Amino acid sequence: MDGTDLSTSQAAKGAKGAESGGEATCKFEEIPSVQNPSDGQKGKTECSGPVPEEKGEERLRHSSSTDPSALTSASMGEVANGYRGLGEENAAPATSNLRKVSIIPLIFLIFYEVSGGPFGIEDSVQAAGPLLSILGFLVFPFIWSIPEALITAEMGTMFPENGGYVVWVSSALGPFWGFQQGWMKWLSGVIDNALYPVLFLDYLKSGIPAVGGGLPRVFAVLGLTVVLTYMNYRGLTIVGWVAVCLGVFSLLPFIVMGLIAIPKIRPSRWLQVNLRGVDWNLYLNTLFWNLNYWDSISTLAGEVDNPTKTLPKALLYAVILVVVGYLYPLLAGTGAIPLERDQWTDGYFADIAKMIGGVWLMGWVQGASALSNMGMFVAEMSSDSYQLLGMAERGMLPEFFSKRSRHGTPLIGILFSASGVLLLSWLSFQEIVAAENFLYCFGMILEFIAFIVHRVKHPNARRPYKVPLGTVGCVLMLIPPTALIAVVLYFSSLKVAMISLGAVFIGFLLQPCLKYVEKKRWVRFSINSELPDFKEEEDDEAETLVA
Repeated sequence: MDGTDLSTSQAAKGAKGAESGGEATCKFEEIPSVQNPSDGQKGKTECSGPVPEEKGEERLRHSSSTDPSALTSASMGEVANGYRGLGEENAAPATSNLRKVSIIPLIFLIFYEVSGGPFGIEDSVQAAGPLLSILGFLVFPFIWSIPEALITAEMGTMFPENGGYVVWVSSALGPFWGFQQGWMKWLSGVIDNALYPVLFLDYLKSGIPAVGGGLPRVFAVLGLTVVLTYMNYRGLTIVGWVAVCLGVFSLLPFIVMGLIAIPKIRPSRWLQVNLRGVDWNLYLNTLFWNLNYWDSISTLAGEVDNPTKTLPKALLYAVILVVVGYLYPLLAGTGAIPLERDQWTDGYFADIAKMIGGVWLMGWVQGASALSNMGMFVAEMSSDSYQLLGMAERGMLPEFFSKRSRHGTPLIGILFSASGVLLLSWLSFQEIVAAENFLYCFGMILEFIAFIVHRVKHPNARRPYKVPLGTVGCVLMLIPPTALIAVVLYFSSLKVAMISLGAVFIGFLLQPCLKYVEKKRWVRFSINSELPDFKEEEDDEAETLVA
């Protein structure tokens, strides 16, 4: 619902009240659940006179999300009748003065959140050979990607606001677990983002050897992070269209490579496999890393144009784009070139391009790889920073995290995310992938539980998109990805497990510490009063993803 619809709705409610007998009067009364922003005392506002009838749980006041008056003080993420959730309007907070993200940029933002192209899938061939690699990218989307995308479509349209999966978990399991979800997902996102400046320079060092190490590399990482962070500061619309341009440029060389490779392809090469020589840890981590993070786009739902319609369609098209973007070059590379498994590591597609098309095609693939890392960086940082903004609007983080720049972007969230990237950029590629996968698995378990809890507790809540399965069917759908999570965690090294569990423990301590800070009033916590309430509503208009 845009700003015009909101104003019309409020005017209609006001007219209804006037017709029924005059103007409502309100008084303030102290109670222990909500603080008055003006005097710091806890209380509630009671109204007498004709006021519009409220349905379901307590409704919220509507006002501009950029107006400080839209923020009401409250205990971290809590209200009188539970966590704030979805209201009957099914709309994100009104930010009509800001440009919204349309479907094409949204598709490529999802593409870069999840994939960014076939860069990084080479290890799957090294770990398991062509046949298992091809089967993995065919089967894995049905086990993991599609279920995660379906959950994101349903929950993202139920809660079309910034914060995404944090709001889903908070409304189902309470603010403590919502905060843990936010902490683990933000940390895994920042760890993931620390990888991209490093990979960018790894591709660049063949042409500029100076950035291969030492102070030049340190300053290059810093400069690249600053430039890409500035792009996020300028606005999500800019980031979205930059992602479109980078995505097209990143995929084009592989389309050309596949066409040139057709005469050289030998289908028998696709069938090579040696089950005794499979590195299952590397194989599963490679598949998992390249086909997860579908839920990350939910933290930008409040910035999407008509999210209840746009988000499910964008997820559908992005799933197709990602899977085809992996299989097409994988089939071309493994089919046209004799197998040398030891050579299949990060960057090997550039060598394949040289063998198939020549030096010019290799240079194009290398350039596409470098720019793809830029696209993944800006998309991931957007998701991480808007997640912090959404958590602040729900009272989980201090109010200053909800402040927007003059471009409408979450300035503090961007700065925090950029700082995390710089602090973690010293980690190796393998450690980054393993650590983020470990934390990501814990977050996904909470999402799965929240999804089922909402189906059980709120079966009639309005769902603009609904997974076309009953509750039992949804439980069955989640069994394979849950089993996969168990396998990924089992194969994690002791070092990665200890570091990741330590990070989880920090989250357990951080949430009560923030509550103590709030209790002492050292920092202000507020809840955006424009955010919708959760209420039960019959869903006669649920859509399916294919529709």
